[in-house]
Amino acid sequence: MQHQEVPRRAIQTSMVPVSTRVKSIGPKLIPFLKTFCIYFVLWLPTSEPSWFSALIKCLPVLCLAFFVLAHGYSTGQYPSYSRKVLTGLLFSALGDVFLTWGDQGFFIHGMLMFGISHILYSWAFGLRPLRLWLALILLALGAVYYTAVYSYLQGTMVYAMVGYVLVLGLMSWRGMARAGCSRYERSWSRGCTAAGAVVFVASDLILAIDRFCFALPHARAVVMSTYYTAQMLITLSVVERSDRDHLWKRN
Repeated sequence: MQHQEVPRRAIQTSMVPVSTRVKSIGPKLIPFLKTFCIYFVLWLPTSEPSWFSALIKCLPVLCLAFFVLAHGYSTGQYPSYSRKVLTGLLFSALGDVFLTWGDQGFFIHGMLMFGISHILYSWAFGLRPLRLWLALILLALGAVYYTAVYSYLQGTMVYAMVGYVLVLGLMSWRGMARAGCSRYERSWSRGCTAAGAVVFVASDLILAIDRFCFALPHARAVVMSTYYTAQMLITLSVVERSDRDHLWKRN
């Protein structure tokens, strides 16, 4: 019993203070924050898609991918969790490229890329704690949402939306379930994944309503700001996760 408790205590006492961690990760987030601002300053019209507008849209997410790489380089390790989040970010960036030409018939391709991204995030988050009651609640909410937008969908989008709602629900379930762990494992990184999952769902919900149902005021600004925020929160979870993996190996 004592042998099992030693690593746990070592992790609790050796965790880096939040203020120190913020100072450490802050500079690595500067590229993301700059490109985030550039996107909203340029505010390129969606009616005129181009490779330049696709690049501007992708840059914040690509900078988050760079953040994961830079953090792994600074710690000297790339754990499985970080690799899955990194791959999810890259698929998200590819999804952004397709959505740039969404009105030209590539919207469903973007949905597929983001669906793969959600599966990768879910894989990274894991299945513990399971919390099936949360999955049932999210499944019910997803069914209500799909029923509400069903009459607005046409063609293959009727079936594509079913798949996307399921994988988005899976990601949100696993992200939110991680926040409800035992007091020994509770951490700000798990809170980041839960918050990121919730904000991601809100972003996609607003996007779907604005695109398929009826126009919402300032929809694009709300969708993109919440989308980038969600990706940032999920990305930040790699920091403490890799710290814990390192401490477990040392103990």
